[in-house]
Amino acid sequence: MNAQLAHEAALRVARVAAENAHAVDRDARFPAEAIDALRKERLLSALVPASFGGAGLTLTEVASVCEVIAQCCASTAIIYAMHLTQAACVISHCGGRPWQLAFVERMACEQLLLGSATSEATTGGSLRASTCAVQHNGQRFRIEKDAPIISYGAYADAILITARRADDAPPSDQVLIVASRAQLALEPQGNWDALGMRGTCSLGFRLVANGDDEQILIPPFSDIANRTMQPVSHTLWAAVWTGIAADALRRANAYCRAQARTLPDGMSRARGRLVRATEQLQMMKTRVSTALAAAQTVHVAEYNTCATELPLTVQLGFMADMNSLKTSISSAALKVAHEAMMICGICGICGYRNGGRYSIGRHLRDLYSAPLMINNDRIDENTASLLLAQRPSLSIEA
Repeated sequence: MNAQLAHEAALRVARVAAENAHAVDRDARFPAEAIDALRKERLLSALVPASFGGAGLTLTEVASVCEVIAQCCASTAIIYAMHLTQAACVISHCGGRPWQLAFVERMACEQLLLGSATSEATTGGSLRASTCAVQHNGQRFRIEKDAPIISYGAYADAILITARRADDAPPSDQVLIVASRAQLALEPQGNWDALGMRGTCSLGFRLVANGDDEQILIPPFSDIANRTMQPVSHTLWAAVWTGIAADALRRANAYCRAQARTLPDGMSRARGRLVRATEQLQMMKTRVSTALAAAQTVHVAEYNTCATELPLTVQLGFMADMNSLKTSISSAALKVAHEAMMICGICGICGYRNGGRYSIGRHLRDLYSAPLMINNDRIDENTASLLLAQRPSLSIEA
């Protein structure tokens, strides 16, 4: 599948997503129709290499798919972005173990939807620490985990689970385990009646998984997170948020054009806001494009380079850039949607009403999740540590 075919497939999925977006949001239900459309278009295996039966798309190409879908249904788009992140982790770090190689082929053949159980109730939301540990019995493992959130966990065909390597391992010595649906027992905890991203169905679960040791990815989770999970998730999330903001601005633009015909002298303030929001969106698109280029330059997207081969300053700088991408785009997207709401509310309340042609409410509610998906404050602390660790040389001239 090339980029043009992927774009055409994304448009077909987006039409299905748009038809069901209001019901998905209203009922806080899983966007089953849109996910089925992704399966039909074979986009769930977009990152799987062609040699394994996948589409073999690049990170930039799947980011474009995410942005297109996000303009119609944010829940569908963020589910797809989260799925692709987990797929990238398996593809990049499966090594030569037969079970893992066969699973990559299954991802393409069966169009599996992958979820993630990386948070834990006892670690304060930190992905880089676990309380639960892998229990080994010969060549078998067992894991029990209290996960406060597993997005679309009830609908995933497989879940990637973090845990301590063993009972005597410290919280930061984590592994990543691939568990298929038949190997999982999920006990729901609580319900899902959220402000936005309501279709993600991000319930908490008590999770129990049993399987073979071959299902444990060989690299430490810290390596997987730094080399793959962080850059892939942050770039794809940014593409989703950009798509949501773009649709909000499109609605505001259409509202301005409609009002200008009847109130030619009453839209001056709206036009000023439209200009500022457009500038903000253009900067977002440029920032995301630059980040995607950086990811592919260091071969993160194509998985051809080991991070340890890169100079330390390059590694730290790249990680800091991926962090700042997440925090900056998540904040900027909210600003664009806010301006769109103000534009549609200047001469009425069209943007404030739900379900209308110019409604911006769902966009704002969905985008309020953006700074919270791995809290921006936590990311800023980590970014500051990365920047300080680089120790740049300073030159002071008289």
